[in-house]
Amino acid sequence: MPHLTVHLPENRLAGNEAALLGALTEAIVGVYGEWARDLVGIRLGGVREGRLARGGKAVDTEVSVVLGVRAGIFDRPDAVEITGRLGSALTGAIVQVLGEEVRQGTTVELVASPPERMFVGGSPAG
Repeated sequence: MPHLTVHLPENRLAGNEAALLGALTEAIVGVYGEWARDLVGIRLGGVREGRLARGGKAVDTEVSVVLGVRAGIFDRPDAVEITGRLGSALTGAIVQVLGEEVRQGTTVELVASPPERMFVGGSPAG
């Protein structure tokens, strides 16, 4: 079950929620396949002005994407290709909606959990 948490400047999020949700979902489906569409969970978090910085200076071009994945993705023979496609597709989705100026400040982190450490509705997601 791919789940994303995205933190971005509130001023860039406001009014772009639907477009971001759609673009991020399509990015995941483009890598995993259509079967994943209904499993994609996304949480968007707007960060108030002055609370994101680069080099000690407040900016509004930082975007953080954390994608929770099953640990097995890193054991696949095509792991480098798949993880690269995820990073590229998610960055592309953010840039598509928010503009090219956020590309350099967009970070995608893949966080792996083994099946026994993932739960949905209180039950193992396994």
